[in-house]
Amino acid sequence: MKTVVKKLDDTRREIMIRLEGDTVKNKFEEVFERISKEVKVPGFRPGHAPRDIVEKNFSSRANQMVLEELVPDTYHQAVTKEGWDVLESPQISEVSLQKDALSFKAVVEIAPEVEIKDYKGIRVDYKKTVVTDEEVQRSLDSLKESRKLSALDDELAHKLGYPTLDELKAVIRGQHFIQKASAQQKKIESQIIDTLVDKVDIKLPQSLVQRQLEELLRQAKLDLALQGVPREKIQEQEKAMQEKLLPQAKKQVKVYLVLSAIAKKENIPLQEQMSQQVLELLLKEADWHVS
Repeated sequence: MKTVVKKLDDTRREIMIRLEGDTVKNKFEEVFERISKEVKVPGFRPGHAPRDIVEKNFSSRANQMVLEELVPDTYHQAVTKEGWDVLESPQISEVSLQKDALSFKAVVEIAPEVEIKDYKGIRVDYKKTVVTDEEVQRSLDSLKESRKLSALDDELAHKLGYPTLDELKAVIRGQHFIQKASAQQKKIESQIIDTLVDKVDIKLPQSLVQRQLEELLRQAKLDLALQGVPREKIQEQEKAMQEKLLPQAKKQVKVYLVLSAIAKKENIPLQEQMSQQVLELLLKEADWHVS
């Protein structure tokens, strides 16, 4: 197999592929053998028609079968050889097939090369999670009002399924702690991601941006429908929603590409849990400043 690659831009490549010799010849042999067993030729039992008659009557069918089987296989071998991370199905053109040669052109969109450095030791400012007595008291007051009770005592705790008021307070304090810790965790992760993304300048693959935009738009339209907004109103707002969601889609694609680049450096599999595993690594390797 011979290949000639032309760089169209940062994310698109044109590759001319040519395959010659026994691979093509053997594929024709295999295809004609299958055809001769499947078709009916007048005057001959199935599988016993002379080869020249089969070739004469079914050459177009054989060519189509060879192309359907050889083009995908050859294309994937070429992509593997180049080491590309292909994002979309290729645009195939200029296909030429002879009995001993196949050639075609493929234009593909690939993930850009992301040069990511200094992703360890990112500064993280962390505040110890503290729940004040005032915050617990405000939650208790809200519960008291909702239950229309005159006092904060064990009676209130009993109504909520707790043996004593002190145990209820402990549960409320725990809930506040979890909420605060979770919010701070998200803030820190966003801080790390923003620091990484700001360091990288890459051309975003249009196919990924479009795919992510369509997903965000689908979710936004679904949310409006669940809120009871008529379909006509949603359709009227679609263009404005696309414009509003485009920056978010671009950022999400950029974040994915940056995290993927780190994953490759750290030998983290590019699977569903990849982003979370990379974030866990970044948090572990961060420069923590606790206050």
